[in-house]
Amino acid sequence: QVQLEESGGGLVQAGGSLRLSCAASASIFSRNAIGWYRQFPGQQRELVASMSRRGTPSYDGSFQGRFTISRDIAKNTVYLQMDSLKPEDTAMYYCAAAGYITTAVIPAYWGQGTQVTVSS
Repeated sequence: QVQLEESGGGLVQAGGSLRLSCAASASIFSRNAIGWYRQFPGQQRELVASMSRRGTPSYDGSFQGRFTISRDIAKNTVYLQMDSLKPEDTAMYYCAAAGYITTAVIPAYWGQGTQVTVSS
């Protein structure tokens, strides 16, 4: 059974936008915070943004302002709206679920990832 499934990645020109979706199973969505991570080749995954169980958004580092996390409770889905994309945003993007999400937490549940490629 798929617990988390990402979609929405693709190829976009610099300055463009993409909206990633993370569809979660009902049990995962209701019991966990959900975060978006990204991973560059050969590097560890880094936290981009998270949504608490209560719907409180949080952003890591410099992502706030260009990236916006939101959710649709009826669809058990968390979104990551990415605007003003830069070539350096090119990475594999993953969503993950855990009771709490911080940079110190390694979530137990992960999706398969969706590739985002930003051309210059």
